[in-house]
Amino acid sequence: MKMNITDSAVAWYKNEMEIKAGDFVRFFVRLGGCSTVQSGFSLGVAKEQPKEAGSEVQQDGITFYVEREDMWYFDDHNLNIDVDEDGQTIDFQYE
Repeated sequence: MKMNITDSAVAWYKNEMEIKAGDFVRFFVRLGGCSTVQSGFSLGVAKEQPKEAGSEVQQDGITFYVEREDMWYFDDHNLNIDVDEDGQTIDFQYE
């Protein structure tokens, strides 16, 4: 699984989560919510260091990652992270 994150999404996370260069942002599987890849699950987000990253991307000195134990969720899809048209919320797209 490959992750892509737009500059707009990085800026959104910097603002909303008060992250900076050197920080880590984890995308993790949580029960509930709506997803196009796994029914009954969705992605959560936390500011924490990785234990065993399965996939990661670095941008502006920030590491965005998914732990190896959560890789099943993506079912061989890539994850694209952007903001919605209004710039208010994050939009996860799976391809």
